[in-house]
Amino acid sequence: MTWFGKSLNHRFTIATIAGFLISSVVFLALFLGFYQNKLEQEKAQAAHDVNRLLQTSLENAMLKRDIDGLITIVRHLGEQENVSAVMIVNPQGKVRFASRPDLEGKIIGKEFIEGLEAQTRFMKDETGREVLRSVNPVHNKPPCQVCHGPLEKHPVNGILLVDYDATSMRHQARDTTLVLMGAGSLIVVINLLGGWWFIRRFILKPVAALNAASDELASGKLDSRVPTRGEDELASLGNSFNQMAESLQRHTLELEESHAFLQALVDAIPDGVRIIDDDYNMLLVNRTFCEQVQWPDEACSGEKCYRVAHNLDSPCPVDLLTCPVEEIRKDPKPLKVIHHHCHDGEDTLDVEIYAAPMRIMRGGQEITLVVESIRDLSQQVRFTHEQRLSELGRLAAGVAHEIYNPLSSMKLALHSLLQSVDREGQSEEVSDYLSVVEQEMDQCINITDRLLRLSAAPMEQKELVDMEEVVDDTLTLLKWDAEQSGIELVRDFPDQPLRVIASGSEMRMLTLNLVQNAFHAMPDGGRLTIAGKLTGHEVVLTFTDSGVGIPEDELPYIFMPFFSRRADGVSGTGLGLAISRTIVENCGGVLSASSTQGQGSCFTVVIPEADPEVPGL
Repeated sequence: MTWFGKSLNHRFTIATIAGFLISSVVFLALFLGFYQNKLEQEKAQAAHDVNRLLQTSLENAMLKRDIDGLITIVRHLGEQENVSAVMIVNPQGKVRFASRPDLEGKIIGKEFIEGLEAQTRFMKDETGREVLRSVNPVHNKPPCQVCHGPLEKHPVNGILLVDYDATSMRHQARDTTLVLMGAGSLIVVINLLGGWWFIRRFILKPVAALNAASDELASGKLDSRVPTRGEDELASLGNSFNQMAESLQRHTLELEESHAFLQALVDAIPDGVRIIDDDYNMLLVNRTFCEQVQWPDEACSGEKCYRVAHNLDSPCPVDLLTCPVEEIRKDPKPLKVIHHHCHDGEDTLDVEIYAAPMRIMRGGQEITLVVESIRDLSQQVRFTHEQRLSELGRLAAGVAHEIYNPLSSMKLALHSLLQSVDREGQSEEVSDYLSVVEQEMDQCINITDRLLRLSAAPMEQKELVDMEEVVDDTLTLLKWDAEQSGIELVRDFPDQPLRVIASGSEMRMLTLNLVQNAFHAMPDGGRLTIAGKLTGHEVVLTFTDSGVGIPEDELPYIFMPFFSRRADGVSGTGLGLAISRTIVENCGGVLSASSTQGQGSCFTVVIPEADPEVPGL
């Protein structure tokens, strides 16, 4: 059945053969019945004519009492071709005369005479052989009543039985039937082959070509076409298929180009972008988002949002995390949230998500999708840090132009004045005053140099940095600010150098951020102790203030970008500690904090020590 159902050609062949066999059988049955009936009628008519002639001859011989002539007629008739036997029996069934002497005197059963009526039919004779028996009663007539008695008592004088050989008749009928059947079969086979060739040539082959082109089209070969000939219905169908395939190819190409344009458009957006459906499936993501979560571009689309962003196997718990999909499902309005995205199962990325609903029609129904713009806050911190360094650089350039150059000119003029005083022998007091002025100018120039080093752009190649020198330079710049705020600065460093491999400007920015953060925590004054030590192969710096401290519930969030809780009441940017943590992590170090509310806070910086075995260190 599988083979039968796979091909129209197979089904057509089987159906044609079955139809041919059934029609042949029906035709044979009808023909045989008709032929047999016709044969019996013809034979019966022929036998009836012969028997009437024979009966007349016999009656004439019997009337003349010519018994020998009667026997001769019976014997000669039995010698005829296809005549098996000729018998004359009395009404009681006894054979009086026969073409064969062995039959004379035998009794013929009533079933072989069949009611003394004239008839012809096929039957089995007394020996069991099939014959065509013609039964012809010889009726009593007035001339015969002298010997046979009155008509009322003896209506029949005897019965003439003529048996024709049915075997030869059957063979003849069979041969004729076979000839006719063979001729009919030949005609049917010729018609069948002609019909099969026609259908295969003009129907099955075009349909097979159409089916093959459809399979290629379904497999993605949009350039597949059907070869067409002529102008019949199948050729018209093939042309329609080719037009459909061409239209499909054109629209598919346009769709692919539109999708590529859309993907290129969202890939050009610097923030991460993803579109999520109601079942948490990410329908579209851009390259930036894939880079944020460190997933391959081709693997992100179609994945669940909670699996990619939070490494979970089920949707995020709504009581622990604000899910934009759930919130927009409840109230379709834009919202902004801060999330921690996980990748590699451990790393955490702080992101700011701006989510908004997008309504589209799909399947005739309006559905709501969620569009998310995801900003990497660490990149925001880096941009802010670079912007701050750039602003400080411009400030330093202005300081160099407005202060450094005039101070240098004044020092040259003062130096010339001192030389002139020495030559002219002026009083020693004037010389001392001028020397003090020169020293103060040198101090101003040194401070300007420190400010320039603080605002210098980070070098691509890290350098050897002495952390004690960095702290001293920074404290020098903030000394006046500390005095105005009533803050005592205490430094505690060992005799051995504390050196790291880092960017000098970034280390100064780190120190500046931590010191200023301590100043903000002591609005009424206090003490800031900066201590350094070498523990193993790590440089440890601690910044301990006596400020208001940090509440325990806020301590886990202080390094998050844009988180600001300044004790002096000033609204800050919330980026100082985030920048500081980024700087320390870029050096392979760790920045941590501890605090007791009302007693102060301590920030600890741990950075690997510069390898003392490296040449030049």
